[in-house]
Amino acid sequence: MKRLINLFALLVATAVVAGTLMAQTKKPSFAGTWKLNVAKSKYEGTQAPKSLTRTVTAEGQGLKYSFEGEAGDGSKISYGFTTNLDGGADAVALERPRHISGVLKHDGAKIGTVTTVISPDGQTVTAYSKVKMDGKEVKTEQVYEKQ
Repeated sequence: MKRLINLFALLVATAVVAGTLMAQTKKPSFAGTWKLNVAKSKYEGTQAPKSLTRTVTAEGQGLKYSFEGEAGDGSKISYGFTTNLDGGADAVALERPRHISGVLKHDGAKIGTVTTVISPDGQTVTAYSKVKMDGKEVKTEQVYEKQ
């Protein structure tokens, strides 16, 4: 269960970093529906989901995310959140050039990093993460394609 919670936190942090990039650029945009390309994605130290679709919409000064899919073990993935993009999150510290880099924290201690890059044509988002979970390093390279 702890591993599932950590994986959920990793996915949420990755989404926050990706969404913040959307707010910083005019084109390309992170808004829309994105489907994880499992074949192009890489997972080390954790099981890849069978499918994952994320929807990002602008909401006020922030972004609203929803995720739906199927975990590697066949269980359902379904969650969402809204972020105000106010820099107030204690889980991710952001920088903002063409890519967004974040530091993932748990109880104030650094547990990993996330970098999200959007392709020049705005059709692909790649999120790279490296996190220590349960004493084990987990690396992911999630490739999302705009739908």
